[in-house]
Amino acid sequence: MSLKIINPASLGPPRGYSNGVMTEPGTRLLFIAGQLGWNEDQKITSADFVEQFDRALANVVAVVTDAGGRPKQIARLVIYVNNKKEYEARTREIGECYRTHMGNHFPAMVLVEVKSLLDDEAKVEIEAIAAL
Repeated sequence: MSLKIINPASLGPPRGYSNGVMTEPGTRLLFIAGQLGWNEDQKITSADFVEQFDRALANVVAVVTDAGGRPKQIARLVIYVNNKKEYEARTREIGECYRTHMGNHFPAMVLVEVKSLLDDEAKVEIEAIAAL
């Protein structure tokens, strides 16, 4: 299974994401619920923004792996944060965490700032769609 990355020249080169991702016919789609930076006891593992991002993305990858997939099969990520400025201030560290889990694979992505998340201590939530 492979994903075809779609980045029209008219949109300029994307940085850290793809504008579009197309699946092959007959591909199974896995919809991953929003994952927080929490452990198996559903407890937030750190108050630190980057550590929460790292754990939330690891949790997304765990769902994909458990379904028999690999991180490079993730076609879309939606990242919810409760403080966009904190995300922007720590993009270098976030990028390091991202590459640990995803390598140089950049699916279609969106960043959304929200007022709050499921857990009051949560700063980041990530949902995804994978093509298996």
